[in-house]
Amino acid sequence: MTRKSVLVTGGAKRVGAAMCRCFAGAGWHVIIHCNTSRDAADQLAAELEGAEVVQCDLVDLDAATTMVRNLAEKQEDWRCLVNSASIFEPDDVDALDIETNRKAMRINAASPALLAQAYFAYARSHDGRRVIQVTDQKLANLNPDFFSYTMSKSAADIAARMMAMVHEGRDRVYTLAPGAILPSHDQSSEEAQRSHRLNLLERHTAASEVADAALFLAEGPLASGQAIYVDSGQHLLNQPRDVIYLEREGNGE
Repeated sequence: MTRKSVLVTGGAKRVGAAMCRCFAGAGWHVIIHCNTSRDAADQLAAELEGAEVVQCDLVDLDAATTMVRNLAEKQEDWRCLVNSASIFEPDDVDALDIETNRKAMRINAASPALLAQAYFAYARSHDGRRVIQVTDQKLANLNPDFFSYTMSKSAADIAARMMAMVHEGRDRVYTLAPGAILPSHDQSSEEAQRSHRLNLLERHTAASEVADAALFLAEGPLASGQAIYVDSGQHLLNQPRDVIYLEREGNGE
């Protein structure tokens, strides 16, 4: 029988790789997207039965759309697209960096929207299609750090919610908002371990938990437009800065 397929963008490393492993473990055919991490993607694909790798720079929006069209021709049951690829680079609320903003808005916002549109236009599925847009808990727990990143994730979130309004039957669109999961930006492992506990449950949220939530969205009965936070309650707080800086300033106690 033809296995249901999932494309995970940014699937070679970090949370994307955890998602690929989770879907493969549940019997899905996994398509791992990468850009500069081809070696890591190939190594991961070798670990997962029947997985394949596609390489594309998501800054190139035409190439991103072409990638989806080419995949749609080959996949008989393309059940899910997970928009996980993202860049997380710092700029300041008082000094927007134009190049950082351009890349963030393309990779984090415009590309996921175009990928989703192309997916719904061309992909075939035996049992409905799902788009999962990975956002960030900080959209509910706003702080002024990582200005362009947050701007782009906000745009991606709004785009996904708008798409959910017109894909609400067999086809559905969801958002998945992780909290602090893995070391980010210039954090050391020790800094990350401390900062990742700055949430209501005072615990580290594992990448596997985000992956489990993505699989649930892909296979479960949730209505289009619903959102899941996987952050041990971080989005319910009111943190004035990103946890990277809260930890460094000693304000996380």
